[in-house]
Amino acid sequence: MQQPHAKPKPRLGFWQIWNLSFGFLGIQFGFALQNANVSRIFETLGARPEEIPILWLAAPVTGLIVQPIIGFMSDRTWHPYWGRRRPFFLIGAILASLALVVMPNSAVLWVAAGTLWMMDASINISMEPFRAFVGDMLPEEQTTRGFAMQSFFIGIGAVVASMLPYVLSNVLGVANTAPEGEVPPSVKWSFYLGAIAFLTAVAWTVFTTREYPPEGDEPKPGEEPLVIRYSPRFYASVGLGLLVLAVVLAYVFHLRGYKQELYVLSGILGLFGLAYAVSSIWMSRGLYRNGFVQIVRDFQNMPRTMIDLAFVQFFSWFALFAMWIYTTSAVTLHVFGSNDPSSKAYNEGADWVGVCFAVYNGVAAAVALLLPELAKRTSRRFTHMLALMSGGLGLVSIYFIKEPNMLLLSMVGVGIAWASILSIPYAMLAGCLPANKMGYYMGIFNFFIVIPQIVAASLLGFMVERWFAGSTVHALIAGGVCMGIAGLLTLRVHDRADVRLPI
Repeated sequence: MQQPHAKPKPRLGFWQIWNLSFGFLGIQFGFALQNANVSRIFETLGARPEEIPILWLAAPVTGLIVQPIIGFMSDRTWHPYWGRRRPFFLIGAILASLALVVMPNSAVLWVAAGTLWMMDASINISMEPFRAFVGDMLPEEQTTRGFAMQSFFIGIGAVVASMLPYVLSNVLGVANTAPEGEVPPSVKWSFYLGAIAFLTAVAWTVFTTREYPPEGDEPKPGEEPLVIRYSPRFYASVGLGLLVLAVVLAYVFHLRGYKQELYVLSGILGLFGLAYAVSSIWMSRGLYRNGFVQIVRDFQNMPRTMIDLAFVQFFSWFALFAMWIYTTSAVTLHVFGSNDPSSKAYNEGADWVGVCFAVYNGVAAAVALLLPELAKRTSRRFTHMLALMSGGLGLVSIYFIKEPNMLLLSMVGVGIAWASILSIPYAMLAGCLPANKMGYYMGIFNFFIVIPQIVAASLLGFMVERWFAGSTVHALIAGGVCMGIAGLLTLRVHDRADVRLPI
């Protein structure tokens, strides 16, 4: 929300918005290579399908921890040359590029899982400040366009990155098979090229964009007196309740002999319970402005729009996580008829998954440029609902497909949803946040991206084994249903004045 005492932000031109968003091209190289190939690497190193979700837990758990901390730190960072957000862009890019080189050279499964943890932490260090960067640099009437430009670069980056193994093997003749237990050369070279692209694109934004300096001794935009809405006793009660619930759930899982990944759900509740309990102790000592306490307090006191979007995000990202971790195993078996990672059919299917992911990202890049116009003519809520419904239908349709080329039609629906997921919720959110907590709240908003992924990683292996008789394509159906639910929930989001902003 634009504060009355804040200096108006100038409108930026097309190429200025282009430059401040360009780094997302590189960030998405890292994410796309991770999403399309990590399950393949895990299976190559001996992981069973029901084990893959627990191995993927590194990614969302890392985001849950890293993003609020980076957001909090970047809000309080300033350097006359490097600015506020750009130091984090560059540090994350360097670390992520190193992880991309290491990942395909992992000799054993535990090394690959550890590298995924490092890779995702590094990507989050770069990515989180980019969301706040748009809110920092653009006036409210341009935020939808700014986030749409990010979506455009995300789509372009993901198209190229997802296609790399297929292009290297089918166009340039790089081998896409390898001895048992080894990652194919086409995948290795894809990760090497991705590391170069990641660092180069982020450096472009770092060195072509300058951030606005702070206001000196004047009040910071959005700063307000400390308001104590809940007593330390309230936080202590919530913390104790969550800790008790975590213990009860863990005991039930133990009695029923459920698999270990379900204990992660208890761990999440316990983590939040502990955070509330520790915060209550510090607040009782008057330490209300302690950084950790502020994270918990602001989580408790989120704006209404953020709360409404939390439910939409939960079901959207549960669906996406199901797609990312199970599309390879579902397509290779359901469409190509093989679940043997050393077979030619399996590797052809895995390469085709890369093509499918490239298509949905290509569609997202194109659709991203149209979303601001549709939102202007209707509303951001309606636009997002329509996009999510398209994605849900796309995921469900995979069950009915036996011809590889037809999968590309399914990916069109997914691409429409992906374009909107990456832009519309952030545009709605940016308008309700105080300027001096933009990075901070964007980090907290990430909770509603990573928590559903953690829940998905905890539940999907159980669901595939117990409910779907090992059929991973049914996990994609579950994801499609969740995306449809997210679309319906979008209609209840309180978008400030249900705006139809100029773009």
